[in-house]
Amino acid sequence: QVQLVESGGGLVEPGGSLSLSCQASGGRFFSINYMGWYRQAPGAERELVARMTQTNSGTYADSVKGRFTISRDNAKNSVYLQMNSLKPEDTAVYYCYADTYDDRYWGQGTQVTVSS
Repeated sequence: QVQLVESGGGLVEPGGSLSLSCQASGGRFFSINYMGWYRQAPGAERELVARMTQTNSGTYADSVKGRFTISRDNAKNSVYLQMNSLKPEDTAVYYCYADTYDDRYWGQGTQVTVSS
């Protein structure tokens, strides 16, 4: 019974930055394996943006490498996504997720819009 609450979306100009946060509750964090972020633009499939385990470094989609950084605070049961040098093609609803050994849980989604 893991619940994920996201925050940090908004409107930003191209080249700007945003930080997304996601906090898990209702479960034991040590039981969560991967945490990460997907995004979905209108009419498109969800794509994996970044993910990491409790201890390893993040892995990233090629489209965001060098611009986005995923981090995790196990004590706070949280995962973060720092997004720099944003492009219009980054516009999407961003969803955090958490994988236990039995199930996948999703955040409610937060809108990121990159436009001038």
